[in-house]
Amino acid sequence: MAKSLVIVESPAKAKTIEKYLGAPYKVVASYGHVRALPSKDGSVDVEHDFTPVYEVLEEKKKYIDRIKAEMKGVDKVYLATDLDREGEAIAWHLATVLGIDNGDKKGIAVHRVVFSEVTKDAIQEAFANPRTISKNLVDAQQARVILDYLVGFNLSPLLWKKIRYRLSAGRVQSVALRIICEREREIGAFTAREFWTIEGIFTKQDGYEPFSATLTAREGKKYGKFDIADEATALAVIDALDRAAFTVGEVRRKDVRRTPPPPFITSTLQQEASRKLGFFAKKTMDVAQKLYEGKEIGDTMVGLITYMRTDSVQVAASALAEARQVIVGLFGESYALAKPRFYRSKSKGAQEAHEAIRPTSLARTPESVKKYLTKDELRLYELIWKRTVASQMAEQILDSVSVDITSDNGYTFRATGYTIKFPGFSKVYLEGTDDEVEDRETKLPALASGDPLDPIGIVPEQHFTIPPPRYSEATLIKALEEYGIGRPSTYAGIINTLKTRQYVTVKERRFYPEDIGMVVNDLLVAHFNQYVDYGFTAHMEEDLDNIAAGLVQWRPMIKSFWEPFNDLIIRKDKEIKKSDITTQPTDKTCPLCGKQVVIKLGRYGRFYACSGYPECRYVAPLLTDDQEIPTTEEICEKCGKPMQVKRGKYGPFLGCTGYPDCKNIKSLKKTVDSGVTCPECAAGTLIERRSSKGRTKGRAFYGCSRYPDCKYIISNKPFPKPCPKCGSPFMTVKEKKGEEHMLVCPAEGCGYSERTDGKKESDGS
Repeated sequence: MAKSLVIVESPAKAKTIEKYLGAPYKVVASYGHVRALPSKDGSVDVEHDFTPVYEVLEEKKKYIDRIKAEMKGVDKVYLATDLDREGEAIAWHLATVLGIDNGDKKGIAVHRVVFSEVTKDAIQEAFANPRTISKNLVDAQQARVILDYLVGFNLSPLLWKKIRYRLSAGRVQSVALRIICEREREIGAFTAREFWTIEGIFTKQDGYEPFSATLTAREGKKYGKFDIADEATALAVIDALDRAAFTVGEVRRKDVRRTPPPPFITSTLQQEASRKLGFFAKKTMDVAQKLYEGKEIGDTMVGLITYMRTDSVQVAASALAEARQVIVGLFGESYALAKPRFYRSKSKGAQEAHEAIRPTSLARTPESVKKYLTKDELRLYELIWKRTVASQMAEQILDSVSVDITSDNGYTFRATGYTIKFPGFSKVYLEGTDDEVEDRETKLPALASGDPLDPIGIVPEQHFTIPPPRYSEATLIKALEEYGIGRPSTYAGIINTLKTRQYVTVKERRFYPEDIGMVVNDLLVAHFNQYVDYGFTAHMEEDLDNIAAGLVQWRPMIKSFWEPFNDLIIRKDKEIKKSDITTQPTDKTCPLCGKQVVIKLGRYGRFYACSGYPECRYVAPLLTDDQEIPTTEEICEKCGKPMQVKRGKYGPFLGCTGYPDCKNIKSLKKTVDSGVTCPECAAGTLIERRSSKGRTKGRAFYGCSRYPDCKYIISNKPFPKPCPKCGSPFMTVKEKKGEEHMLVCPAEGCGYSERTDGKKESDGS
């Protein structure tokens, strides 16, 4: 009997599908893309209508050979790759490489099947209703790949010429870099502005718990943010309120209803996983991929979530019905909805045929699958489960109260507060926030208009405006989504590229542009502004969507982009001088020769250098305003020339001004000397050093101060006490976390040790 061959991308997905299909289906994995545009010139033939010249990936040839062997005796091939454009392109590439892309060639019928969840019902439904490969989706993905190639392989070489070798630019990554750099410039240009607030602490005259209220108006006129701009103005208000009498004015009470957020799409999952779990976008997608492809739950392989690359908030009717059953069972009828709640996608061009990211069965609670998942898988699954359940739960109802407090001389304070009347969805889930927002709402006592109040204190508080925060992964993804830049499947890759290219660094989960990132961005904005413009990039995404919808042909779209872009590249290659980009004049003079000092871009960032190079080799670190440049009067002991502060990969150090003739360098870090004489040369002492390579990088060890003339080293800290057993001139401190430190003899074969309080522990006998 002839068999059917099913081809998927990953072995995990293959294993899950094979269990559900059984004979006569054989399932094999291609391990992702089998061919791609090679990273070299000529991969897109612009002279012949932008024809892509694909090559089979070397590492995938063995998988292709394996698939071809399995095709013997096959009459049907099912391409079951992912349901997005990239999955469609993978299916097309597979069919082309296998020679079955033209219908029933070789007597083999080719079918395309897609499903949003790796479950038995979804898979069987997909195989019962196969389709052909969508040329429109393939063309849209091809156009994206070709566009990215044309931008990257023409802009990047220009960066190599004008800035530094091995830099890169990209159609989307360069716009993301621009967003980060512009925020950094905004922060740098920010000037803090002072303002004051006045807080009143009041209590009812019958001794109720005190509460606070904020001064908001005087004689009916609201205070603006900067109306109380300094301490003198604030103290004048305090003085005016010193003997005032206070009463409750208007009391406003209302129910506030809060609706849960929609189920996850790719971008919101990445944002929330960053906020709540501390996951980078790439990690989120890697973990989600494993949950989607399938996990062994008991003796059954099952996909736990729906497809995780989506921009749709739609949920299948069967899942909505199951959500109600789960909510009633876990929380009661009052927490469930009479009718399902539906959401609309905010993103333009969202693929509504897809589903949101949800558990394939809400009956699989996080607790029920806990023992089958890793810690990270469980945390992400629980986040998805809670968000999906919450999206179909009743609204949260708050009893909100707003109270005006008036003084007899015309000042008005306002207090707001709330109590939760019904928790609704918040019993399960509350959405995270990107930046801390101070909650000024308080719990208020029962108050009625006309109630007198006792002022416990009127407190002025000084504030300063703060600059906008740097982007986190969550806020950067949110910005990219709002601008319409990129698509759900691209966000993790964009961010990863910025980090691996070292255009940005991450500190406390915020993006800081490196010097090289700022210089690259400045060049692109100054000379290729229209191509790194937010609107232009978003428009390109719309064009790709139109290609996928069959409304636009991809070759004319590429041509309309390429011709003016290529002309600009040729012109800018002639116009731009490297020195204009990498050298910036200053008003400083060189302390060695008196010539002008300039700012240059080096391998490890920007630095001061003498314009008289190479005759004068003066350099100095370019530090921020809150850093001091280390100074030195030290003379090089090897050649007698002055030493100067330089900056390298691991920070500032002292280097001889006679470089490269003299390469003497010294660390600026304070040396920790144990005071123990080196047992090998008896001339130096053992000083602390740090490992700079391998798995022990950063770990302390002790070596002779006469290195490299003497290369004696020891791992434990030397202690100036002779060994009472063998007479070794020193012992070492052996540290164990959570335990008392020991003194141990370093002499081979001795074995003597004692506690640091001097009591004998072992004599090694």
